[in-house]
Amino acid sequence: MEHLFDQEWEIVPAGGATGEAFFAKHHEQKLFLKRNSSPFLAVLSAEGIVPKLVWTKRMENGDVITAQHWLNGRELDPEEMLQKRVAKLLNKIHVSKPLLTMLERLGKQSFEPEMMLAEVETTLDFDLLNLPVVSQSISFLQKNIDDIHFEEYVVCHGDVNHNNWLLSDYNQLYLIDWDGAMIADPAIDLGMLLYWYIPEEQWSSWLDQYGTILTDHLRLRMKWYVVSQTLLSIQWHKAKGRFHEMNHWLEYLHSIL
Repeated sequence: MEHLFDQEWEIVPAGGATGEAFFAKHHEQKLFLKRNSSPFLAVLSAEGIVPKLVWTKRMENGDVITAQHWLNGRELDPEEMLQKRVAKLLNKIHVSKPLLTMLERLGKQSFEPEMMLAEVETTLDFDLLNLPVVSQSISFLQKNIDDIHFEEYVVCHGDVNHNNWLLSDYNQLYLIDWDGAMIADPAIDLGMLLYWYIPEEQWSSWLDQYGTILTDHLRLRMKWYVVSQTLLSIQWHKAKGRFHEMNHWLEYLHSIL
């Protein structure tokens, strides 16, 4: 990465699971660099959903390096997820035709609920499957799968955790970390956000700001996907030996069933 810049630039790893991201700094210039980002990043930048893409360079070895403005800012606090601007940005993403067109051009297939259920059924290990709350959850998914189909699939982020929302020092809100982007039911994003951050008595008003109404069908779809995501999270934490987090999400399952 260093050979892209002269020696006056300071380049340090940005962390993350892939080790493909870096920060570059030279005096007042700051860039966020990533190796082999998806072309999807350019559309996200053009739509104002992620910080502006400055340049893209193809290296001799075939790697593609992208540089974005490195903005000073902070993650949203959990209580800030109630804000109207969060609802508005998520709606902007979900209704964006350029985002949907680009993911389709990249060969992304629609993520059907049957795929989610199959992932749950094949991923959970024997010990978890024997837990009553897990077996009850899977029964709920199986029982309701025919009732949650939705025709208007959109681009979903897939992990709308508060720490993926970046508020810049210029008061501009972004949603970052798009590695899990999918074409799917918007209830995947809405369910996670509402269940985790919004008191249930405020769901209707939050969704009104987003641009839809809370129907029984939307409520069922959100619950279905949140139960699925929680089961997969439990297995992930168990596999990593993070038993405190695993038990937290098992208790969470009890609370939402």
